[in-house]
Amino acid sequence: MFTFQLTQQSILIALLIFTVRVISTSLDTLRLILTLRSNKFWVWVLGFINSAIWVLTFAFILADIDNIVNVIFYAAGFATGNVVGMWIEDRLAIGFAEIRVISPHLGAAILEVLRENKFAVTEIPARGKDGMVSVITSSIRRSQVHDFEKLVRDVDAGAFITTEDVVAVQRGFWRVK
Repeated sequence: MFTFQLTQQSILIALLIFTVRVISTSLDTLRLILTLRSNKFWVWVLGFINSAIWVLTFAFILADIDNIVNVIFYAAGFATGNVVGMWIEDRLAIGFAEIRVISPHLGAAILEVLRENKFAVTEIPARGKDGMVSVITSSIRRSQVHDFEKLVRDVDAGAFITTEDVVAVQRGFWRVK
């Protein structure tokens, strides 16, 4: 049923299929992430572009469906596109994050440094396994997570830090750069 053609033309078509599939799947991964963040305009734009690319790519596959090389490159482009899309989204850092810091001894110092750097933070006293701890929480832009974590680590390298995506944010104080 399948053939294995390695002519110069079939290799170029397979590479084109791979490249276009990486682009298409990367856009679709971004679209899915933006859907979770309720960004309707960009979800529509990316959905439109992705579906047009998909139809064109699939036309190449159907034109030579018996060539297993095209099928392999199509699948490899899909798999690669997922990873590339995640990498792009991570670099764009769209949206907001809720960040929590647990520090047994240096909560006040962490608060001071974060506030000096214009982060809005709330301290919640809590009891951990070994006694009282400071739980520091803040809602920040995802693009600021690295800076926030670095400030905390500079004060308390042993602090426990967790980060979660936040879908909707209303009101509050936001750091101005």
